[in-house]
Amino acid sequence: MTQRVDLATVMDRLAIDDLITGYAAAVDDSDWTAYRALFTPDGRADYRGSGGIEGPAAEVADWLAETMLLFPVRQHLIVNRRVRIQDLGGYPGDAATVRADYVNPMRFESGGDFVCGGRYTFTLRRADFGWLLGSVVVEEKWRRMDTP
Repeated sequence: MTQRVDLATVMDRLAIDDLITGYAAAVDDSDWTAYRALFTPDGRADYRGSGGIEGPAAEVADWLAETMLLFPVRQHLIVNRRVRIQDLGGYPGDAATVRADYVNPMRFESGGDFVCGGRYTFTLRRADFGWLLGSVVVEEKWRRMDTP
């Protein structure tokens, strides 16, 4: 590998990390326009693993906008990101996957806490202007609710 290829891979990893962080921020900030913009035109989201729905990202964004009204305070912490960029014989390709764990503390309107954790699996594709999500799949592994 040349230094140029190594630099391109580092830049891809930074851009992918920024995209995943943008996903968390969009959900936490109720920025559903930004959420939709993170996905490819045919992008999909699957929240069935946490009791939600699956479908085109734009439709899932509408569902999230309604569902997240239950939680006026939320904070997605996405950690342990394992990034795999397609390898084209030592050169980075235009596809990637990210597996990452999450902890998601939220607060109900009533003041009670809801905390869950699990794993995201993201697929990504390189677009003309950067990386976009092809899909996100949620696998919730645990949850806890404390009501006032």
